Amino acid sequence: MSLLFEEIDSQNSPLGVISLRKRRMPAFGDRDIFEVKLGDEFLMSSMFVEAEEALSDLGLAAVKADKDLSVVVGGLGLGYTAVASLKDTRIKEQLVVDALDTVIGWHQNEQVPLGKDLNADPRNRYVHGSFFDLATAPATGFDPECAGKKFDAILLDIDHSPTEYLNAANASFYTTENLSLMAEQLKPEGVFAMWSQNLPEPEFEALLGTVFSSVTSHVVPFYNPFQGGESTNSVYVCIKGR
Repeated sequence: MSLLFEEIDSQNSPLGVISLRKRRMPAFGDRDIFEVKLGDEFLMSSMFVEAEEALSDLGLAAVKADKDLSVVVGGLGLGYTAVASLKDTRIKEQLVVDALDTVIGWHQNEQVPLGKDLNADPRNRYVHGSFFDLATAPATGFDPECAGKKFDAILLDIDHSPTEYLNAANASFYTTENLSLMAEQLKPEGVFAMWSQNLPEPEFEALLGTVFSSVTSHVVPFYNPFQGGESTNSVYVCIKGR
């Protein structure tokens, strides 16, 4: 029988102390719940993964190419977006970019349940680096083994929303200039998709429209047992012009 609470790991990071925890809540069934905290702030929980998976499903559904897709996942988290992405049989390679080597280590060492799935799939590769730095440097780009590579899709789940940031320095990414630099790394008709904890924000949709030929926002509902009802996140899906 699992302990009701266990702190699996806790380490300093450039953003503060980041910790991986596991707990059981008998009222929510016979399962382990994994959580990540940064300082006193909860970043993610395996109880709420529907929108993280929808980020992959909705983003990749908008990709027109029928084979050999190259995909970037920005933000590893607990691995749900990355694993959902690899269910698409069109994918040839996937780079998962994370600024925290601690989080990558949790997966490589299989301290989180989905680490085993990601490690076993030869299409998946971890990239330790700042998504935002790599996104705005198209001459080098996301792949340390192939400068300037173009991708079919970039799936982003790092900040809480386009106006609420995990790190205040990330705010500079959400401009026409820097989104355009990222879009240079997409193939023609490539897709940029992004998760947000909030409902779609019209000002951000308008900003995305200055870079992409098509912008669609999706509201993703999920059951929240703590609130006894439905909660929502959202996913923005953008398509680059030809």
